[in-house]
Amino acid sequence: MSRPYDDERLAGAYDAGNGMPERSLRAWVELIASYAPRPAPAVVEVGAGTGVFSAATARWIEGATVLAVDPSEAMLAQARQHRAHPAVRYVAGSAEAVPAPAGSFDLALLSRVIHHLPDRPRAVGELARVVRTGGRVVVRTTFRERLDSVVYDHWPLLREADERRFPGEAEVVADFAAGGFALVETVSFAQPVTASLREYHDRLVTRPQSKFGHLTAEEFRAGLASLADAARAGGAGPVLERYDVAVFSPA
Repeated sequence: MSRPYDDERLAGAYDAGNGMPERSLRAWVELIASYAPRPAPAVVEVGAGTGVFSAATARWIEGATVLAVDPSEAMLAQARQHRAHPAVRYVAGSAEAVPAPAGSFDLALLSRVIHHLPDRPRAVGELARVVRTGGRVVVRTTFRERLDSVVYDHWPLLREADERRFPGEAEVVADFAAGGFALVETVSFAQPVTASLREYHDRLVTRPQSKFGHLTAEEFRAGLASLADAARAGGAGPVLERYDVAVFSPA
């Protein structure tokens, strides 16, 4: 079955359309690192994509080792080419089948991936297998009830699509509880992704996110024009992206 992220065009455009300033990325890594149960943690990133967080974790968490897992060979190729790091190993796998022995990791990260999982309970079971007692699972997402991205102001059809695709907080917590995890906390965290609305517009021209595949060419152009109008009307200042962060521990 074809998946959006198997598309080499999307994989190639992903970084340009989904990056963030170095300071913002480091702030995210520091937040994620704060949940590690010990120094120099063994980390698995499930749905690592082009390796943005995996490489950053290896750079900024001293002594960390990272297994970066993704089912898309197109994404992994981009990661290996642009984000090689001696402490990161990029491997094919999925949330339901992590290629690692039981109890291998202190910390698991799922960033912007929970809504892509075809079998969330099975994925939770796999996380219970590979995360050590005392470890943590960090889920970085936007829960259905708090969808608030700037894109929805200009492509309202995307909000409707994401309301169908994204799980709510209670659903995710229930799945993890059924899989033997306890909720540690849920927090909200926002960081700048571009310096201006104009820059934000420019990064979306290439349709770098899989959600844009839900739109026709005409619908995409109309939203891009709306975003350009907003930028010209005085969209000064940085554009923030906010995410929910849910942290779980093996019960």
